[in-house]
Amino acid sequence: MDHPVISFTAVYLRAKHGYVGFIEELPGVNSHGQTIEEARANLQYQATMIFDLERTQAQELLAGKDVVREGFAIHLAPAA
Repeated sequence: MDHPVISFTAVYLRAKHGYVGFIEELPGVNSHGQTIEEARANLQYQATMIFDLERTQAQELLAGKDVVREGFAIHLAPAA
C-alpha cells in the first residue's frame, strides 16, 4: 500500500552550537544539530515519530467503533 506524501516547510536557524530547525506547519516539531544535515535528519525523524504516535493513538481511540475514514486534502497558498 502506498503511503501519502505530505510536504511541509522546514526552517533552519544558525545557532551558537550548530543549527535549530522547525516545521512551520507543525507546532512543536523542532530539532537541532551541529550541522544543518544533522538538524535536517533529526527534524525528519521527529516529524515521522509524531505522525506515527498520533496515528497509533487514533487507532486506539477508535478501536471497535463504527467510523468513516477518508482521505482529506487542503490547498495552501505557497510559502512566502
